[in-house]
Amino acid sequence: PLQPLRPKPVPKSSGASRKKTREPGVASSLIKKIFSHYVKMPVARDAFKIVEKCSVRYFKQLSSDLEAYTHHAGRKTVEMADLEVLMRRQGLVTDKMPLHVLIERYLPLEYRKLLIPIAVSGNKVIPWK
Repeated sequence: PLQPLRPKPVPKSSGASRKKTREPGVASSLIKKIFSHYVKMPVARDAFKIVEKCSVRYFKQLSSDLEAYTHHAGRKTVEMADLEVLMRRQGLVTDKMPLHVLIERYLPLEYRKLLIPIAVSGNKVIPWK
């Protein structure tokens, strides 16, 4: 007699065949470029690896702190005020050294224009909020 056709069982795939998703990070070439700009002398490869690990850890802590400040304020978007609170807690921004002074001192002009409001002809203020 004829038997009904049964579908072939599909073998279950093990977790080993799946690709692990890598979390995005700061490019090591960028860290090396920034660090060598400020050091202004050759850096040993093993010393650079330690600097890279410290930079990654620093940015992870920085982002988790900003996330906590934003969550505490009841928002879902990190704002300039959150960054200013973080920089105050780190001692970078004080009453004698406001955030605008740090921006003017350390950022190029094209970034300063984006962060600090300036008046232009036609009675317009850039960046417009």
